[in-house]
Amino acid sequence: MIQRKSEREIELMKESGRLVASLHKKIATMIKPGVTTLEIDRFVEDSLKKVGAKPAQKGYQGYAFATCASINDEICHGFPRKGKLVEGDIVTIDFVVDYNGGLADSAWTYEVGSVTDEVKKLNQATKEALYKGIEQAVAGNRIGDIGAAIQSYIDPLGYGIVRDFAGHGIGPTIHESPNIPHYGQPSRGARLKEGMAITIEPMINIGEWQSSMDSNGWTARTQDGSLSSQYEHTLIVTDGKPIITTDQDRDDLFDL
Repeated sequence: MIQRKSEREIELMKESGRLVASLHKKIATMIKPGVTTLEIDRFVEDSLKKVGAKPAQKGYQGYAFATCASINDEICHGFPRKGKLVEGDIVTIDFVVDYNGGLADSAWTYEVGSVTDEVKKLNQATKEALYKGIEQAVAGNRIGDIGAAIQSYIDPLGYGIVRDFAGHGIGPTIHESPNIPHYGQPSRGARLKEGMAITIEPMINIGEWQSSMDSNGWTARTQDGSLSSQYEHTLIVTDGKPIITTDQDRDDLFDL
């Protein structure tokens, strides 16, 4: 069942999104060669405890960390680890926050030191694809309009759009209906309605779209070993411009 949020629930989700955005802005200052993703994971969990929030994905289906940290050819659900990031890496930090019952989910791909122009172009295209999808997330449109907007932008660039993972509804649990594919045809799928809370989170590969699963049962990576990028926002569907709860371009961030 696709749930539409009440005004109270939306306010809680907006506040949780503000916290997520604040954490990502801080993480951006931490990413550099020599830092470990386990250090970032501990920073996120410690910061959440200080403000009375919870890492919603920790314990979800047995997941052991506050964040996911996916490096280079890892598409999603990489484990935080002790190994140090090195110059030229890219790393996607993804996490879900529960703040007073409101949920917010956002992933961001960070460049470690200097990266190649090819990597910069991949990340810029993935971020742009996210916002192309968000533009279609208005009441009256259909889910297929989101995926079609992303695919029509990405396909001419020659990148691979991961098909094995999708955006989703969110709240009261991490994953709710509906699924939000990042490819597809316009005017297809369930109709978007005011008050729906969803994530859009395109995962784009320099090479082919196919993924494979690591033996840990969580981490997905590209089959061809190519780099993968991901950007994700949580948003509330309205009759007009959607509310991006995890928007980092705001002036009311938490002081962490």
